[in-house]
Amino acid sequence: MYYLIKILSISLILVKGDNMAIKKGDKVKIHYTGKFKNGDVFDSSEGKAPLEFEAGKGMVIKGLDEEIIDMKIGDKKTIEVPPEKAYGQRQNNLLAEVPRDKLPKNLDIKKGMMLTFQNEKGVPFTAKIVDFDDNSLKLDLNHPLAGKTLVFDIEVVGKK
Repeated sequence: MYYLIKILSISLILVKGDNMAIKKGDKVKIHYTGKFKNGDVFDSSEGKAPLEFEAGKGMVIKGLDEEIIDMKIGDKKTIEVPPEKAYGQRQNNLLAEVPRDKLPKNLDIKKGMMLTFQNEKGVPFTAKIVDFDDNSLKLDLNHPLAGKTLVFDIEVVGKK
């Protein structure tokens, strides 16, 4: 799209740029590397397609959603996201005990193992086995990144 503007008998053609600042509702593509404060990487889009989402719509963690606003294609930044704007603080009330007979009989149970369940609406969620005995499993239903400050290196690579 372009606009023709005449100023003092000089015609200027202004081209609407694709590199306008990102605003809420824009569809964006980013490459990212997610790390802990000690530098250990927990996730990255390196070698994969960029992450696509609609900015400001809650499709990614709040801290990332907020920081992407006003960036432009080609912009890079490092952001630190506290637990409150990521996966929340760990909650002790999200520990549960499940009878062992509710699980498949042939499951080789190990401490630290991640299991995937579905809630009554069919939405999947994961739980970590923190302990078990012959009768039950003790599960941690907190997100694995709950309680952690996350650091993201992000680069905006596309916008619609």
